[in-house]
Amino acid sequence: MSYLIAFAFVAILGSLASALYFMMKDGTDGKAKTSNMARALAIRVGLSVLLFICILLAWKFGFIQPTGLPSGG
Repeated sequence: MSYLIAFAFVAILGSLASALYFMMKDGTDGKAKTSNMARALAIRVGLSVLLFICILLAWKFGFIQPTGLPSGG
């Protein structure tokens, strides 16, 4: 499960990096702007939502257990 989460984070960062690249390069040298940046950001949002759902399902089915500070102080 940790490999899946790590891969999802790398994919999200890669999509964010590609959006930065398209933001810097599209529309230069007299070329028309494309929608590549918006597509890359939409993919990042979709991957983030998918990661969140996968983490919730993993917790629901018992693949991961919550740890940390006890609640109630």
